Amino acid sequence: MSDTDTDSPSTQGKMLEGVKVLDLSTFVTGGFSSAMLANLGAEVIKVEQPGYGDAIRHSGPPFIQGESPYYWTVNYGKQSLELDLKNDRAKEAFYELVEHADIVVQNYRPGTAERLDIDYDTLSEYNDQLIYLAISAFGQTGPWAKRSGYDLLIQGMSGLMSVTGEEGRQPVKVGVPMTDLITGMWAGFGAMASLYRRERTGEGEYIDLGMLEATLPWLTKQAGMVFADEEPTRMGTKDPVLAPYQTFETKDGYINVCILNEKLWHELCEVIDRPDLPEDDRFAQNADRVEHQDALEAEIEATLTEKTTDEWIEIIAEEGGVPAGPVYEVEEALNNPQIDARGAVSEIEHPELGEIPVIEHPLKFANGESGFDRAPPLLGEHNREVFAELGYSEAELDELEAAGVFGDADDASQGSDGE
Repeated sequence: MSDTDTDSPSTQGKMLEGVKVLDLSTFVTGGFSSAMLANLGAEVIKVEQPGYGDAIRHSGPPFIQGESPYYWTVNYGKQSLELDLKNDRAKEAFYELVEHADIVVQNYRPGTAERLDIDYDTLSEYNDQLIYLAISAFGQTGPWAKRSGYDLLIQGMSGLMSVTGEEGRQPVKVGVPMTDLITGMWAGFGAMASLYRRERTGEGEYIDLGMLEATLPWLTKQAGMVFADEEPTRMGTKDPVLAPYQTFETKDGYINVCILNEKLWHELCEVIDRPDLPEDDRFAQNADRVEHQDALEAEIEATLTEKTTDEWIEIIAEEGGVPAGPVYEVEEALNNPQIDARGAVSEIEHPELGEIPVIEHPLKFANGESGFDRAPPLLGEHNREVFAELGYSEAELDELEAAGVFGDADDASQGSDGE
């Protein structure tokens, strides 16, 4: 149980101020979920393997003075604690942390937490109001439960890759670790729901979250096609149920055009000076256009290649009010007038590197506070601080170090059993 006084909730500070999270996870799934909680004010203690840490620290290149900027993106706002959970004294210290925690996050392969004596049944004996989030590739039950799995495997097995890429070519994975991030968002959502339920009932919770199942609800329109006995296919940027809803080539690049109804279709044809298109029976209604997408693409692209992307954005989006936008490189996506105006990318002070970029989370509350207060932590940066907050004296902290609680100074063993 946390130290939060639930009888006198604060009306100031961040949304999750007073909530304590112990994050045992590696890579992205658990890390992204606990970063979401940290952004809302939770105190997130990242429990890491001594001498090596979270494997995402070593994911690169690129590296900046030995640090992976990929690691930064899912670890803003946290503290780092090295704990050798195979050391009995370290395990006792971890149990003491659990007594004061609200949430534990782990993404071990099923069975690993039990072997380490940090499973839900064990930890709930120390804190019966604990919310325990167990993330794995396939969930804790079923014939594939013991398999390891990562984003690429789940993208393939969830159906995402079967509908990503161009017709007649091999399946393509989404360019970002989509299923990791999907799972991380479900994890954050589940943790928040469990906190709310605990406020009403006083009960803790065990959450079993599998990456494969986490991804299926995102299939939406493709799942709907299967339910209607149709087979989704790879269509490049075309859409199976809307047209035109895709990327077109311009004189100097690409533009995305999104037409969701007949009103927008007629407005598009007007602003690009193609009033003939709606009069063509092949393009009269959305169902007709979906059936004749190749011909429609040829007609529209013949017009759009006459001007630059910027010129068409001015004509279609700014003047015409029709949904259209450029295809940005990642650097452009992170640096443009809209992102600057919204403060979506800012800077935070790093203990060794000075100011580093931080991608802020998008929820902007009228009455609550959010935002990252800490840079991604150095490995073991808060070893002593975490236990000092529990009341440990300097002598007791020295004893923990001597007992190998934080690992051996030369310990740089690699690997983890996380998903």
